Amino acid sequence: MVKALGNSEEAVFLQQRLDDMNQRWTELKAKSANIRVHLEASAERWSRLLALLEELWRWLGLKEEELSKQKPIGGDIPTLLQQHNHCTTLQSELRSKEPMVVSTLDQSCMFLADQPIEGPEEPRRNLQPKTELTAEEKAQRVAKAIRKQTAEVRERWDRLGVQAAGWQQQVDRALEKLQDLQDAAAQLDLRLAQLEDTKAGWQPVGDLLIDSLQDHIEKTTAFKEEIVPLKQDVRVVNELSSQLTPLDVQLAPSVSRQLDDLNMRWKLLQVAVDERLKLLQEAHRDFGPSSQHFLSTSVQLPWQRAVSQNKVPYYINHQTQTTCWDHPKMTELFQSMGDLNNVRFSAYRTAMKIRRLQKALCWDLLDLNVAQNTFERHKLTQNAQLLNVPDVINCLTTIYDGLEQNHKDLVNVPLCVDMCLNWLLNVYDTYAPRHATPRPLGLT
Repeated sequence: MVKALGNSEEAVFLQQRLDDMNQRWTELKAKSANIRVHLEASAERWSRLLALLEELWRWLGLKEEELSKQKPIGGDIPTLLQQHNHCTTLQSELRSKEPMVVSTLDQSCMFLADQPIEGPEEPRRNLQPKTELTAEEKAQRVAKAIRKQTAEVRERWDRLGVQAAGWQQQVDRALEKLQDLQDAAAQLDLRLAQLEDTKAGWQPVGDLLIDSLQDHIEKTTAFKEEIVPLKQDVRVVNELSSQLTPLDVQLAPSVSRQLDDLNMRWKLLQVAVDERLKLLQEAHRDFGPSSQHFLSTSVQLPWQRAVSQNKVPYYINHQTQTTCWDHPKMTELFQSMGDLNNVRFSAYRTAMKIRRLQKALCWDLLDLNVAQNTFERHKLTQNAQLLNVPDVINCLTTIYDGLEQNHKDLVNVPLCVDMCLNWLLNVYDTYAPRHATPRPLGLT
């Protein structure tokens, strides 16, 4: 075409373009030749580099698989300790492998820096299979494999490092929390066992002596105060258990059973203490020194002694289904005094009635000095206080217990105390009825 154009301007311009293309083509062939020489000289080193990358890729995949098998977080100390040891071993292996990985990746980067940027493959015009690859094609394939393997190794190395660090941090936190939980649970179990041993030594309330009820009430109250701090220990154990949930820790069945057992033992201990204290207080109320239970023997069937809410006794006749405020014997005594109404002079009549009351209540056996000492003992010498029914019963019981020691055949303590109480209530208590008016049962 240049020759055909002759010496025209188009020929000159076309010749310049042709010379430029020839020069670029020559440079390209020279560069290609240099690359071919370089590739052929470095082929063995590249193959070793590729093999090393493949070996690292397989090793990293194996460690990722081992790490995934360790999940999830263990729910007991032995499992967490095994996972912690695996984390320590893995971190040690990663540290020892790090220089080799870094060096291999650096070599790969240096190699790839000398390679041309990989573009899209040209379509093959000749579809016949090649029997042998050229040096350039071999180099291209090796470079492509190294580039791909380098990217995968770098990605796996970074991912494994992040996963291992995060997993170890999670295992360490879970192990610390679970060890705290185990220590707190062990201390709580020991404390509960000590308190349960104390509770196991309690005598049944029904086997206790009446005089010891108050002492047992005080001891049980002190025991109840002693177990109060244990509530905080139980709360700490439950809080430590709840702190494991955000860490994705599923407690082992044995640990869960232990926590449930501790909570149940604590609740049962509280219930047992409250129930015993309630039984002791009821027994003390019904049978203790301030109770009127011992006075129930002051009446015989069909009579029954009962006590109203203000501690004033009343009496039930089950035969007539009625109740009255006066003791049956006191009613008989009042009726017998009617026989003395025929006594002529009032002074004699009154004296004889008082004498009959005195003998019925065994006051003729009481020395005034003994009565004075009893009043001093109960702090009743100043007459500066009001007495309730239990106070009167306590004082009368002291008096009649002393009389019974000297006159066992003459003094019936429950009957005397009850009748004397009945007489005092009729004489001094303006709020109590003075007459034994029968009433239907249930209207007391």
